[in-house]
Amino acid sequence: MTVAGDTERAVDQWLNAGQHAVQRLAYLEAIRHFERGLVTLAALPEGPARDRREIELQLARGLSLFTAGGFASVEAAQAYKRARELADQQGDSRQQFMAIYGLWQAANGAGRIRDCSSLSGQLLQLTADKVDDELRLQAHHSAWATGMFAGEPVTAREHSEVGGRLYDFERHRYHHRHYGGHDPGVCAGSIGAVVHWLLGYPEKASAIGRETVALAERLAHPFSLGVCLLWTGMLRVDRGEPEIALQQLDAAETLASEQRLGFVWEPGFLRGAALCMQGAFGEAAACLRDALGGRLGALTYRPYGLACLAEAMVRQKQYTSAFAAAREGLEVQERTGYGHCHAELHRLEGISLIGLNRLEEAENALEEALRVARRQRAKSYELRAATSLARLWGEQGRRMEAGELLAPVYRWFTEGFNTTDLKEAKRLLDELA
Repeated sequence: MTVAGDTERAVDQWLNAGQHAVQRLAYLEAIRHFERGLVTLAALPEGPARDRREIELQLARGLSLFTAGGFASVEAAQAYKRARELADQQGDSRQQFMAIYGLWQAANGAGRIRDCSSLSGQLLQLTADKVDDELRLQAHHSAWATGMFAGEPVTAREHSEVGGRLYDFERHRYHHRHYGGHDPGVCAGSIGAVVHWLLGYPEKASAIGRETVALAERLAHPFSLGVCLLWTGMLRVDRGEPEIALQQLDAAETLASEQRLGFVWEPGFLRGAALCMQGAFGEAAACLRDALGGRLGALTYRPYGLACLAEAMVRQKQYTSAFAAAREGLEVQERTGYGHCHAELHRLEGISLIGLNRLEEAENALEEALRVARRQRAKSYELRAATSLARLWGEQGRRMEAGELLAPVYRWFTEGFNTTDLKEAKRLLDELA
């Protein structure tokens, strides 16, 4: 009994040491402590007490692996899988929730968006009684992110707004120690900003982005700030502000290097997209190819990276390569369920086909881009698709049809008229008039 008691105390000490390391943001040290705890745990007899300790160690280890290595960490996914197996046997609903949340995060990191939808649904179901608002906040967290990835921006906005109402800075500022390694309020604002741009509100998106960066800086949690800088950097590219995007990316990369942190998605995608907007097409294409060839680029958000590459190829009039990138993006999207840039991939496919003088196929692709954007209610992508199709029709002498297509989409917008897409649409309408 004394030996067993000593072993239990040793396991608990390793768990406590790891938790203290997490509080100091020393995630690699924390991982070593948790792993030593698991090794020590093997000396205990099988039973509920041992299982409870293992669940705590696996949950803590998985979260630190995510923070140090990014959400694509295979080891973290294995830790959460083991934690769920044990939590299901124990019947502890909170531990079950935390394990499922970790599995959801792992599916996100691996780019398995359909799995994200299933796991997010389980989290929402577990919190349907509305008793624990902290768990409800994290269930909505999974849902707003999944909605964004799946190409359901209305759903993403709804859940991020619910999450924003549930979030309290003082009560939830340490949630990153238990769920996903980052702050739910920062995530709600970061993804909420991109979603508002998609839905056609560029100025509101920009305001949300600024507020969220301020929140992340106030929180002073490096991984949460890095997440925020990456997502709001994507918003700056969407708005046509590559200089700001690159400034934010530089800050995120410096932070990751200094703090030894992972990225939630491949930062080279953002750098390539921003360089392309600045006219450095060759440099952008090289950056994007490198990013797509890396570990993160092969997983989550790959369709976004391929859309950026297709854009860079179009700008260099390398239409065959652009078409190949767009088609690969659509194939990955079909396989994984990542629908965020579904309409954009069809639009770039269409532009590539115009360059290859395959005009009937190009028109079909652009019309499909319009249909997808309208189905998703992604007004900003609808504007891009309508502009591209109207330009094609105008060049074919169908100027009236072109104007009738583009004008109502442009008139729908009530803000953001200084952004790149709206200025381009206005110039084309003036030419068609």
